[in-house]
Amino acid sequence: MSFVARCLSNELTTTSKSMLLLGPRQTGKSTLLKAIFPAAMQINLADEGTYLDFAADPRRLEKVLGARVGKQEVFIDEIQRLPSLLNTIQKILDEGRGLRFILTGSSARKLRRGQANLLPGRIHTFTLGPLVSAELDYVADEHALMAFGSLPGIYTEPSSKDKMKTLLSYAATYLKEEIQAEALTRNIEGFARFLKFAAVTSNQFLDIQKLASQAQINHQTARRYFDILDDTLIVHRINAFAKSTRTRLVQHPRYFFFDTGVLNGLLGNFTVSDDRKGQLFETLVVTQCIHSIAAKDLMGMRLSSYRTEHGAEVDLIIEHPNSTIALEIKATRNIGPSDLSGLASFAKFYGKPHRSIIAYQGAEKLQIGNVEVWPWQQALQEIAL
Repeated sequence: MSFVARCLSNELTTTSKSMLLLGPRQTGKSTLLKAIFPAAMQINLADEGTYLDFAADPRRLEKVLGARVGKQEVFIDEIQRLPSLLNTIQKILDEGRGLRFILTGSSARKLRRGQANLLPGRIHTFTLGPLVSAELDYVADEHALMAFGSLPGIYTEPSSKDKMKTLLSYAATYLKEEIQAEALTRNIEGFARFLKFAAVTSNQFLDIQKLASQAQINHQTARRYFDILDDTLIVHRINAFAKSTRTRLVQHPRYFFFDTGVLNGLLGNFTVSDDRKGQLFETLVVTQCIHSIAAKDLMGMRLSSYRTEHGAEVDLIIEHPNSTIALEIKATRNIGPSDLSGLASFAKFYGKPHRSIIAYQGAEKLQIGNVEVWPWQQALQEIAL
């Protein structure tokens, strides 16, 4: 498997703090950190024997480290499997021994349940998603991304058949390892149904009651299941744009699965057909924006969606500390006047200077009034994502 340089490498190599790298499974967290810190002491909690050793002895980490002091990195993989270790790590950091901890995890939920009280500023948290356009020089194969996504191992796999097989197994692995670990085994069938319907309605505004009805589970259970998807970074919520005004906006968040390939694996369909192209292209561009912000560790940026009660909408409102971009995503190679209505509604509603951009599947940059129309990868490059 070929290696793709990751944007986050620079941030990880320049910080002197201990760090926690969060991300869904198979985003390349361990591969990246092993490449950056090849001399680090490694403790892999994904290994069952290692996990059992540390789970059976709360003081094992202190024993393994012994009296070590000085500039040495300690790499602990899959820390969410044993979140109580975070308390020991904090104690060691407080002792000022000069050790630096490099941690990975795939579930913020499990870490919170560990109730570790890490001192602010002692551990910096980063997030790693699938490959982003900047890491692929903004020339990635659009069709391949919509069909198979951009998880590193999938993207660099030459065989489409192997890509599909791996992505189809992702859901089964996720159900087994993540959900059973959350003590939900009493209704694994209900969660499987919920996950399927959540994938079907991805990109839409979140309606927990509808998902509960479709999956034949109660509302409270459906909300708990969705929170697990959120906490394990499988889905991302895009909240409603907020601005004090009399104009009424739809307040429900939209949600997106973190990768088009994983989404297709859950649906068992890797065909980029005309009836699916809109959902897949929008998922691709939105998640590329989400993961690019994390990959470049861009602080102070906020993503939201705009929709009025009358149906005018803009897919993404990207708020920088000093600027705002209204980004509409169109799965088409031709842009007409009807494609501008949402941006016009937002401009009237917002009433402040901002950029209006359409990211589309065409090959040429266009200017229609005050609306910039960019090929989608060029649009991401233009707005530094």
